[in-house]
Amino acid sequence: MADSKTIKLLINTPERVFYNDDVTMVELATSEGEIGVYPDHIPLTAVLVPCVLKIHQDGEVKKAAVHGGIVEILKDKVTVLAEIAEWPDEIDVNRANEAKTRAERRLSSKDSNLDVARAELALKRSLARLGAAD
Repeated sequence: MADSKTIKLLINTPERVFYNDDVTMVELATSEGEIGVYPDHIPLTAVLVPCVLKIHQDGEVKKAAVHGGIVEILKDKVTVLAEIAEWPDEIDVNRANEAKTRAERRLSSKDSNLDVARAELALKRSLARLGAAD
């Protein structure tokens, strides 16, 4: 169990346990906005949106791209069930840049058949990847 200065962080995806360790803080984005989670945070369950998740541990910050899911925050544990989670070295930056360009092009078009929500989500995912890889 985490001591009073750390909190247990578990990040699961359908393919793997992405992360499981004690951390001093976690930063992530929910549908309600960006939050930072320290030990003894109030309990909360929220929808995770595509973002750069920042893991603070031993004075360092690790970044990961997360593509939505659910986060459960308890006093001593944060559990993230993510659709996709990627470390910076797993991200194809060229592909992410191309996806960003495609999404921006679609959003700026005047196409009446455009699925705006899908294009916006594609843009957010590409920005999360690029932010983590940066």
